[in-house]
Amino acid sequence: MAYGITDLATFILGTVFIVLLPGPNSLYVMALASRHGVAAGYRGAAGIFAGDTVLMLLSTAGAASLLRGTPLAFMVVKYAGAAYLAWLGLGLVRAAWRDWSASASPPAGPEPDGGMKAAGAGRPFRTALLISLVNPKAILFFVSFFIQFVDPAYPSPTLPFLLLGLIVQVCSALYLSALIFGGARLARQFGRHRRLSAAGMGAMGALFIGFGVRLASASLA
Repeated sequence: MAYGITDLATFILGTVFIVLLPGPNSLYVMALASRHGVAAGYRGAAGIFAGDTVLMLLSTAGAASLLRGTPLAFMVVKYAGAAYLAWLGLGLVRAAWRDWSASASPPAGPEPDGGMKAAGAGRPFRTALLISLVNPKAILFFVSFFIQFVDPAYPSPTLPFLLLGLIVQVCSALYLSALIFGGARLARQFGRHRRLSAAGMGAMGALFIGFGVRLASASLA
């Protein structure tokens, strides 16, 4: 045991597994990078880091207990988050349909890219921050996951929480960086195939809608 952490190796393995699970955070950052480049992808990633940090702080401050004890608050946050994810997904699906329809004829001007505008590409940090914060179960996850690896007898419990949070952010940064550069590379390879690009955007939109539906059906149990 070191610095109040009971099982560091298990925590790292669990964190890597959880970070690799697909979700709206990673999907949005990859979509940004594929449509607008590496810089936009990292602006989105910064929003994710900020959102995760807020969730960790809220967890240690007792926000999870508040949601457990106030079903109405949980319902409000849950449905607001589900609606936001679905709205982002519908914007991507509409833009994918426009791009697919327009691919039959040469474009008369610059590509509109309305789907990513609807999905907040013009303000990637704020949109990514909101995406990171919309899931109230994430707060419950952070507090329930961290507490298993913190020694309650350690004289300064803040230190192990900070170290564990730093590990999560490092793992997330490495994974999002791989997605950003991978997305940008795929965009360069398939940039001339508008229908393929439209199909990919439509698939991302459908996944966002699916995330919204899953969040709407979530419960505290």
